[in-house]
Amino acid sequence: MRIENEIKLGFKDVMFRPKRSTLKSRSQVNLERTFKFMHSNNEWTGVPIMAANMDTVGTFEMALKLAEKKIFTAVHKHYSFEEWNDFLDKASGDIENYIAISTGTGENDLDRITKVIDAHPKLKFICIDVANGYSEHFVAFVKSTRQRFPDKVILAGNVVTGEMVEELLLAGADIIKVGIGPGSVCTTRVKTGVGYPQLSAIIECADAAHGLGGQIISDGGCAIPGDVAKAFGAGADFVMLGGMLAGHDESGGEMIEEDGKKYKQFYGMSSATAMEKHVGGVANYRASEGKTVKVAYKGAVENTVQDILGGVRSTCTYVGAQQLKELTKRTTFIRVAEQENRVYTQ
Repeated sequence: MRIENEIKLGFKDVMFRPKRSTLKSRSQVNLERTFKFMHSNNEWTGVPIMAANMDTVGTFEMALKLAEKKIFTAVHKHYSFEEWNDFLDKASGDIENYIAISTGTGENDLDRITKVIDAHPKLKFICIDVANGYSEHFVAFVKSTRQRFPDKVILAGNVVTGEMVEELLLAGADIIKVGIGPGSVCTTRVKTGVGYPQLSAIIECADAAHGLGGQIISDGGCAIPGDVAKAFGAGADFVMLGGMLAGHDESGGEMIEEDGKKYKQFYGMSSATAMEKHVGGVANYRASEGKTVKVAYKGAVENTVQDILGGVRSTCTYVGAQQLKELTKRTTFIRVAEQENRVYTQ
């Protein structure tokens, strides 16, 4: 047993230090980025925010709406082959630039995504997603997926430490998902005691990834637009959102009415709700590691997206970054004990 005494930080522990800026307006800020990926040599341009591959967030409907803004969706893994066919037959020609097909690492998972991709070879992105990206089995699955799809962009995770980011990149992944336990409906930290404060995880994992020519996704922990900006400022190339995009028309989840108010169901993909829906219940060797909650119905996702993008643009003006890619170079974080005056809260 050993203890690391170095302080690790989450989003709530810091704020940006403002700096002189030549920008006259938020409208001058460019939030699009262009990336060339480590193994596939594909190039991508867009706004590097992602809808999480949860069936209450990463839906086909969400993908269609976010693609209009050049925002990415990791589509959840529970759509059938037939549903993929229907969606791709009806979607606009460039949708493949803003979606990933998601998969676990089970025996049939590689066969399932192979069937979809063989039928639709224009699909460019594969998201290999497990709660614990530290197993040898996971690394082996990444390697076999790279061998099967040498020209695709592979997203893989989740991990929170630099050495594992490097191992997964060397195994064939292009982009690493970073985050264990920070999500709003994740209970991994409570059930297992395992986790890593998200801001520090981003800083350390980005350093490891960028040294090899890879990218990272900050996955989880963002509750407000300022958190999204902090993730980018800390070095994240992409920021994945779950709870912030839940509760909308385009989100999955059952609509619930109580006392004249509307809610939508939102749950973690390791929750009892998700496991009962997709795999027949919680296996007797494990515990549920996710919450099921009711999120106030928010209407169209368009307004939420505008709020997030507006917040990040404003951050950039406060620190003098005309392009999103400049934000991390313009970032100085200050340690804080409070974030906001909460006299009036709703």
